[in-house]
Amino acid sequence: QASQEELKAAYRRLCMLYHPDKHRDPELKTQAERLFNLVHQAYEVLSDPQTRAIYDIYGRRGLEMEGWEVVERKRTAAEIREEFERLQREREERRLQQRTNPKGTISVGIDATDLFDRYDEEYEDVPGSSFPQIEINKMHISQSIEAPLTSTDTAILSGNLSTQNGNGGGSINLALRRVTSAKGWGELEFGAGDLHGPLFGLKIFRNLTPRCFITTNCALQFSSRGVRPGLTTVLARNLDKNTMGYLQWRWGIQSAMNTSIVRDTKTSHFTVAMQLGIPHSFMMVSYQHKFQDEDQTRVKGSLKAGFFGTIVEYGAERKISRHSVLGATVSVGVPQGVSLKIKLNRASQTYFFPVHLTDQLLPSAVFYATVGPLVMYFAMHRLIIKPYLRAQKERELEKQRESTASDILQKKQEAEAAVRLMQESVRRIIEAEEARMGLIIVNAWYGKFVNDNSRKNEKVKVIDVTVPLQCLVKDSKLILTEASKAGLPGFYDPCVGEEKSLKVLYQFRGVLHQVMSADNEALRIPKQSHRIDADG
Repeated sequence: QASQEELKAAYRRLCMLYHPDKHRDPELKTQAERLFNLVHQAYEVLSDPQTRAIYDIYGRRGLEMEGWEVVERKRTAAEIREEFERLQREREERRLQQRTNPKGTISVGIDATDLFDRYDEEYEDVPGSSFPQIEINKMHISQSIEAPLTSTDTAILSGNLSTQNGNGGGSINLALRRVTSAKGWGELEFGAGDLHGPLFGLKIFRNLTPRCFITTNCALQFSSRGVRPGLTTVLARNLDKNTMGYLQWRWGIQSAMNTSIVRDTKTSHFTVAMQLGIPHSFMMVSYQHKFQDEDQTRVKGSLKAGFFGTIVEYGAERKISRHSVLGATVSVGVPQGVSLKIKLNRASQTYFFPVHLTDQLLPSAVFYATVGPLVMYFAMHRLIIKPYLRAQKERELEKQRESTASDILQKKQEAEAAVRLMQESVRRIIEAEEARMGLIIVNAWYGKFVNDNSRKNEKVKVIDVTVPLQCLVKDSKLILTEASKAGLPGFYDPCVGEEKSLKVLYQFRGVLHQVMSADNEALRIPKQSHRIDADG
């Protein structure tokens, strides 16, 4: 947001600081020439409205991109953004054929009812009957990939295999989707399998208004019993910024009408739904609370009651790595019994393990289904997940340091050279500030500070930035904007990839002040709140 006058003033100030003619020492003169050229290059970019707009939006990568030479001069920032996106689209279209979007699900059903509901008397003489029998009674595997054909056409290939109690089958489907306009798309689907005959389907999506859309899906399923038609229509509307309302009508083998309201905010997700249909009619209420922590922890609960009985579910999920989310849900129902459902999402793959514990409502089954996963999670998190993530982070940091080692070394040399060139200017600034009882930077450090006892084994990595910070003082004020301080004159990054802070001890009107500022946090001194209490 700096004006041209502010840019010129900063340019003149840095030119006076780094001008080669102001330094007689040959080594300082060489360093000053290099820094003077960098300042001049920066000013050339920022003083031109077009290149400044490119840099403000996309940084250096925008300036390095080919194709800007054909852009008409005197364009606005919005027009330059459109041109940049056009150049990007040209590159994207060349790589379009190489893209896929794989998605998969693996579900393994486990029967563990023998743990809580055994027939001890009947099988007490059978060898091995003293150990509970846990069986895998069903499995399901599905996979799909998307292959863009053009910018508007996409082919989707999917398949699945299922088995339960020794019987199973599978199917394969091919769908062709075309985006007809900004308001809608259509999809044709063809499928076949050994459990069902050929399938032909048509799906249409359309935005009716900016706040309302409709989806219609009709299908023809061929089998030995004849043709089974089906039709599903969903009408949705934004009720407010965070709330959606849905009306669904399904006609066919399992006809039903369903209405639901879904409210999704930053901290919660609430759903209420009601369905009237054959064979199932029900009412359902669910709530999910989203904690604003680093692990994106969520706890949820739901109540569902209908002709099939009543089911109460509660559970939680948490992010255990960059691409993985682990969740567990306990389901207690009549007459369904007690089940534990464990789910792991890894990127676009889902692994689901429903464990059926008992057909009856046994307090012991509910207790172990609730406590067991918690104990196992905290044990795994402490003994396996946390050490693994710590080692992974160290490897990534080490790799980042190696890849940027030469660049960081150059930045360090430039910063050290800048500090040497600042000495004379800083001396004059300090003399002027002392004369008016103004702002004197006593000490300043930048980098990684370790104040937490739990991190006392970590190494402190800071650099002394007293001189460059004093050089930025003007009229007894120091103002830093919301940007990484590693880019300031005389600064460099002493710990790549790690959290950094700026700690300043300064004197104003003869009184000591102290402040700690995060790397990207704006800072303005002096302030009364920074004052050090003499009694403390």
